[in-house]
Amino acid sequence: MRRLCVHTITTKPLSLEECLVEFPRRGISGITIWRQALEGRDLEAVARQTREAGMDVVSLCRGGFFPSASTAGRQAAIDDNLKAIEQAHAVGAPLIVLVCGAVPGQPLAESRKQITEGIAALLPAAEQAGVKLAIEPLHPMYADDRSAVNTMRQAHEICDALGSPKSIGIAVDVYHVWWDPELKAQIDHAGQTGRLHAFHICDWKTPTTDLLNDRGLMGEGCINIREISDWVDATGFTGHREVEIFSNRWWSVDQSQFLDQIAASYSQLYS
Repeated sequence: MRRLCVHTITTKPLSLEECLVEFPRRGISGITIWRQALEGRDLEAVARQTREAGMDVVSLCRGGFFPSASTAGRQAAIDDNLKAIEQAHAVGAPLIVLVCGAVPGQPLAESRKQITEGIAALLPAAEQAGVKLAIEPLHPMYADDRSAVNTMRQAHEICDALGSPKSIGIAVDVYHVWWDPELKAQIDHAGQTGRLHAFHICDWKTPTTDLLNDRGLMGEGCINIREISDWVDATGFTGHREVEIFSNRWWSVDQSQFLDQIAASYSQLYS
């Protein structure tokens, strides 16, 4: 379980304190904290609690949502991302995952331009704080309003446009990219360029009953998770494998049992 990380959104019904108790009980060594779990909290206390629990803070989710039809909207997004950088630094998260955003009806090329500009505006603060940023390509079904970045190739193009600073890279989530015929080549390229910053796992159920909140536990669906994971590891990536599951079905069950099943599924996948 040395490389197993679970996102707080995966066990959404649990408080952050409950996560910090329940995760280590199952040998889960990493935690990715979603920003809503930090609302109203003393961030220094959160950092201390995670250390005392013996957990690695793998990343903070999420930043992004840069595109807007208005200048004010784009500036508000930058301001919120600067706050996320401060939060990440305070809780000891070395990375922020970026869900880049899109505007319905706005050309995708324009949204990608605004995403590139938004990230560029963050780089000085991220570098000063020692926090990396990871562009997470999202499945094309989210291209209308959640992300205009839908393939690893597009994420690489943004990194190239930014001059490839070490603080910007890519988060590979199998749920979003498993279908891409270029996936192995793009993962290889991420390894060669030092851009492979994060790796997320879950499964794609058939049929999918909700386009956002019906992800499967590893082994419940059709994604070739272990093969993709082997491609990632072959680049030299040794970071955590992060379980990120949005699921109304799994959120409705006892979360202790769910965590037991996550641990069992992970052990079977990587046996």
